[in-house]
Amino acid sequence: MKSISATPSHGLAFWHLLAIVTVAFWGTSFVSTKVLLNHDFSAVQIFTLRFVVTYFLLLAISHKRFRCENWKHELILFICGLTGCTLYFWAENTALSISPSSNVSLIVCTNPLLIMIFGGLIYKSERLCKRQILGCVITFIGMVLVVLNGKFILKLSPVGDLLAFGSACMWTVYSLILRKLNGIYSTLFMSRKMFFYGALSSILVMLTETEKSVPWQNFAEPVVAFNFLCLTVFSSLCGYLVWNKVLEKIGTVLASNYIYAIPMVTIITAVIALGEHITSVAIAGAVAIVAGMVLAEWKHK
Repeated sequence: MKSISATPSHGLAFWHLLAIVTVAFWGTSFVSTKVLLNHDFSAVQIFTLRFVVTYFLLLAISHKRFRCENWKHELILFICGLTGCTLYFWAENTALSISPSSNVSLIVCTNPLLIMIFGGLIYKSERLCKRQILGCVITFIGMVLVVLNGKFILKLSPVGDLLAFGSACMWTVYSLILRKLNGIYSTLFMSRKMFFYGALSSILVMLTETEKSVPWQNFAEPVVAFNFLCLTVFSSLCGYLVWNKVLEKIGTVLASNYIYAIPMVTIITAVIALGEHITSVAIAGAVAIVAGMVLAEWKHK
């Protein structure tokens, strides 16, 4: 993989733009998920169906190659599918059922910090300068303000909070280990393999929910079909495809800094679609997120 400085600045701008678009997709996915939850789908059913449908869409696009060059590469993609798909969503959704959503959001969104720390230790090209580190910290503070939205009350919930941290760790593992295959396989091939393993392991998890069957009949409702389409096509298919390429082009650490903006996108979408209230604290946090990102991503010529 080329280092960050090796890519022309005009080319980097395009990939930064795609990172913003991907984060926008993922930010709105929380609202779509909430809609499906309100129509009797369980959290496990939602992400399992997402992964299965996404895999078959990718299979329709790319079906000339099915195996990696060796078993080590196959194992890496298996780990990516397990951590970046199944375990990440399972741990996050389970944590939401135990801990307050503010706790979960804050803890899960610490994964850019974990990526910055471990990415810098593992890969020399991912080490940030002091200005970029400062930008990441400012963005993190802004994310905290957005998530809290004026309610500075956090209740300790050890099991749920530990699961949320585990979710952040899973995304960190996925982001860092995927880099090992950059330049060896196409993004399309890696994403398809990752979703295959993610779908397979998610089905096994869903089968444990013996007390709740999938409400297939609810897909006849336009609002359900539309929101599932958004989750599958935009959040999963386009989101992961583009994000995996973004990680390759601008670096895992800097790209992950955009994840801090997901709560900002979510709260704006919730205000528009669900009529939720946004405070001046959250607005200040949104400003800090943008300012921190500009500081972290901007480079001297």
